[in-house]
Amino acid sequence: MTTPALEVRNLSKSFPVGRGLFRAGRLVRALMPTDLVVMPGETLGIVGESGCGKTTLARMLVGLLAPTTGTLEIGGKPLDTSDRRVSSQQIQYVFQDPISSLNPRKTIRQTMETPLRVLFGMDAAARAARIAEVFDAVSLRPEFLDRYPHEFSGGQAQRIGIARALLAKPDIIVLDEPVSALDVSVQAQVLNLLAALKEEFGLTYLFISHDLAVVEAVSDRIAVLYFGSVVEVGPAAAVFARPHHPYTRLLADSAPVVGRPLARRADGAGELPDPLDPPAGCAFARRCPKARERCRSDAPPLATMGDDRLAACHFPD
Repeated sequence: MTTPALEVRNLSKSFPVGRGLFRAGRLVRALMPTDLVVMPGETLGIVGESGCGKTTLARMLVGLLAPTTGTLEIGGKPLDTSDRRVSSQQIQYVFQDPISSLNPRKTIRQTMETPLRVLFGMDAAARAARIAEVFDAVSLRPEFLDRYPHEFSGGQAQRIGIARALLAKPDIIVLDEPVSALDVSVQAQVLNLLAALKEEFGLTYLFISHDLAVVEAVSDRIAVLYFGSVVEVGPAAAVFARPHHPYTRLLADSAPVVGRPLARRADGAGELPDPLDPPAGCAFARRCPKARERCRSDAPPLATMGDDRLAACHFPD
């Protein structure tokens, strides 16, 4: 069997809040224990409302946050963030805001050269050759290297962010809302570029977005997060066409479509639970039209639905 490109088991993250000199803090569980498997060459889309844990998960995957529990393996080996040279060749991150992710006081050349010099010890000629290679791959002109971040449009800055992620020749790239800050026409260009790079370099993507149409178009499979938990996983075409979990159906019905009225919900049904006082049982029960007493007392496990899909629901569609 093929070794997964990425596998996480029981991965979770909690943050202390309200801690003081004379009082104990409380914990907010940003991500519940999560299992995910991503195969080589696959694009896994991750969707959910703001605050559902998408970015927390992404930052743990690349070592920017230490997990509270769980393990993370890339290519069958544990991710070792103590050796940045090794981990940078395994997985890289493309940030949501391309401008703010670049140092405003450094030229693009300085930004691109630093990891090549510090992590890989490349000399000037080797650095220049590698930078020229990735700039050509993302269709950027060489003269851009001597400019500063504020001199670029959003689309150009995002291409620079993608080029920076490619420098270390990673196997996996985590794309955190990579097109949400761009105009629609520029979004299409960046998405086409990402597809071409995936084919050229044999990349594996984790694509995080709130735009369901974009995620469905670029992903092989989709994982749906709600309140820090994965509630459904399955092939992209099937998840939104025939959702098993009521929350996935709510997401699909809430996406704006010209000529279709938005789904109406009862008062209070659109509110997320309080993270400092999470409910017992299923976190979605208060918003779910199918909820029964069992849902309010027992949290449903993520289970196979019999069609190569997983859902965490006692009464799935």
